[in-house]
Amino acid sequence: MNRFTSILLTSLICVVAAGQFVQVITRYVLELPVMGLEETMIYPTIWLYILGAVNASRENSHIRANVLEIFIKTRIGHVRLAIIGEVISLAVGLWLLTWAWDFTRYAWRVWRESPTLYIPTFYFDVALMIGLALMMVYTAWHLVGHIRSLRTGETR
Repeated sequence: MNRFTSILLTSLICVVAAGQFVQVITRYVLELPVMGLEETMIYPTIWLYILGAVNASRENSHIRANVLEIFIKTRIGHVRLAIIGEVISLAVGLWLLTWAWDFTRYAWRVWRESPTLYIPTFYFDVALMIGLALMMVYTAWHLVGHIRSLRTGETR
């Protein structure tokens, strides 16, 4: 799974970089802008952003401001703090997931298209719901791991 994720994210970032390179060359060097390039680039850009957040959730490497860890001296205290953080993250994430589900249902019903190329926008609108769902799975996974380590007395 790690290899697949690395290949997918690397491919997406290469596509975005190549698209931006083509945009700069055609627009500023050749002075011939490519119409619709921005519309096609939104797909890999949004998926890269969302899947990058999912990857950070999978690796448990989100940026955090754990100020309370300064005052907590024991490893058990750190695990308890991590459990509280995961529970709050799970509650907020599930709340946001319900909003994302409503938005996905709306996007399916309305079936918007991009203005120039008439590309259906549903396929990048759904990225938010899929990404949040995967993040909640990984958050729950980390929560279970923290609870298990607290019960067994082991700390990660």
